[in-house]
Amino acid sequence: MSETLNPYQKCTLCPRRCQADRTNGASGRCHSDDRLSVARISLHPWEEPCISGEKGSGTVFFTGCSLGCVYCQNGAISHFKNPKDNNFKTYTEEELAEGFLRLQDNGAANINLVTPDHHMPKIDRAISIARSKGLVLPIVCNTSGYQTEENLRKYYGQVDIFLTDFKYMEANLSERLSGVRNYPEIAKAALKTMFDMVGEPVFDESPASSPILLKKGIIVRQLVLPAHKKNSKAVLDYLHENFGDKIYVSIMNQYTPPETLKEEYKEISRRLTRREYENVIDYAISLGMKNVYIQEGDTAKESFIPDFSESPF
Repeated sequence: MSETLNPYQKCTLCPRRCQADRTNGASGRCHSDDRLSVARISLHPWEEPCISGEKGSGTVFFTGCSLGCVYCQNGAISHFKNPKDNNFKTYTEEELAEGFLRLQDNGAANINLVTPDHHMPKIDRAISIARSKGLVLPIVCNTSGYQTEENLRKYYGQVDIFLTDFKYMEANLSERLSGVRNYPEIAKAALKTMFDMVGEPVFDESPASSPILLKKGIIVRQLVLPAHKKNSKAVLDYLHENFGDKIYVSIMNQYTPPETLKEEYKEISRRLTRREYENVIDYAISLGMKNVYIQEGDTAKESFIPDFSESPF
């Protein structure tokens, strides 16, 4: 009988299916080898209210990313020219499980796994270890939406909430800004799989829960990009037509242009205007969308980008 292949060999954990052998120090398209690398573990107050709760979401920011958006606000931890340039802490599955438990002990509303997919096999084991030691919090998969169906299904029974982006309905735009032309079709299939796994939203109805917390379900994030209202509206059309009020949608205005943007991306080298954002909100209202989170005021500020030089937990 042949041995089961290590999932980090000939890696196909993301839709790029680059087949890199991440076990020998090589980097996949996710800019990561097989080390379980974490940039920050902390209580994070800046998610949607039903995720953050009173004391914050227990976020674990993993390094690397398979997508590669030119405007990524977490670029300092998502992309490395070489895995050896990644100086963030590496964890064993047991150490990560202890991190989950520390977050629970400090009042986290949930365990929020940020960009976890390319580390999924080891994270899966860490969740199981933490559950065996008393972890009872919901698990949130906080993702770009660029995920394979087979990898998502491996989260079944482990993940309670999907906090997922749906960035593009325009293939040309996804290719230009994120380097993948197939983002729309991948995101559609991924979202359907997520819904099959966790279903409609379930909230904590306990009187002590303030704000009311999401226990199970999906929140889809749509970050409105400058000069690209048409794309945002197309995303909202798709979500409303296919899921209605069975999911929540978060329409975000917090786009913060990185200083590294080149001249070829001039239209997104500025912040979103209030008029652009309100136009997209008005469109959501015109569709009859009800389960929608919006951001008010000047939310596009530096505080949404955590300090990755320290990890409180």
